[in-house]
Amino acid sequence: MYQPQPRIIVVTRETRMEGLLRRWATKGQARFMFKQAKAVARAKQGQLEAAAEVLKHEDADFLELEDEDQTYQQAVRKLTSELDFGLPVQEIDRQYLPSIDFDACSVVVVIGQDGLVANTAKYVGDVPIVGVNPDPARFDGVLLPYRLEDAAQAVTQVIRGRALTTEVTLARATLHDGQELLAFNDLFIGAASHVSARYELTARGRSEVQSSSGILIATGAGSSGWMSSVFNMARGVAASCGQSNEHWAEPQLHWDERALLWAVREPFRSQTSGVSLVADRLEANEELIVESRMASGGVIFSDGIESDFLPFNGGSIARIGVARQRARLVVPTARRSPSPR
Repeated sequence: MYQPQPRIIVVTRETRMEGLLRRWATKGQARFMFKQAKAVARAKQGQLEAAAEVLKHEDADFLELEDEDQTYQQAVRKLTSELDFGLPVQEIDRQYLPSIDFDACSVVVVIGQDGLVANTAKYVGDVPIVGVNPDPARFDGVLLPYRLEDAAQAVTQVIRGRALTTEVTLARATLHDGQELLAFNDLFIGAASHVSARYELTARGRSEVQSSSGILIATGAGSSGWMSSVFNMARGVAASCGQSNEHWAEPQLHWDERALLWAVREPFRSQTSGVSLVADRLEANEELIVESRMASGGVIFSDGIESDFLPFNGGSIARIGVARQRARLVVPTARRSPSPR
């Protein structure tokens, strides 16, 4: 019986410059179109002199893209050259993550931005993930604890079984037909465009038909991201109505906590839609049940990646809860226990 060979997988991403070249074929054409777009934007704002200056001079923003691309490509080459442990090293772009078999993978090394770690974690099962910051001057790297010079040592520790890892709870959405989507930070359920989403929400035995801007479900890792903006808005609205925020505490979760937070965005009260189910915690033994009432355009996507979605139109039923799978992030000793940021 065939047994896949253990290997190291390095996950990379397309840079902004590579995206321009993919669209415009040559750097000269990409530079021209980049400057034209900026000049047109200035002209539309009535800044005709500024538009003319953009076309005359070398564009500092384009040079920044070139430098960013060069720094990233050099970092990837340096990283792969140092992962010489007698195991095959497979470099893949993030677009191919759904088609890769990670069963025989010893360790996954992610080199990019925080979002690349979040995206990768949904596909690799319990394989340890080493997050490498290729450009500390540009990226904060909350999920990228290792610099280039430390990456090989971190991978060595994983291979020897000595690495420290921290588990991160994932969220999952399962449709009635068995399709499933995981989220590292958050799930969004709603309409693909700027129209109201219509659905029936069931939580803790209570059901309600709603019309809203969608439902957001966050993990501990995502509780300080998009979800926090919902609570910021709620706090601001309360303050503008004369309500004191003195004792108001924004709910947050530890990254490894087996629970989720959920909130309905901009629920609308009408004769056919209610607003009594708005936000709560979702424990590991609980589920949200959402039944779509949208004729078309309903979606469920995770971690802000709208292109990777599950259709959620009339008749679709989604069950939302804590995923069995957890992400395992390799961390230095000092970062072993994550907590809300």
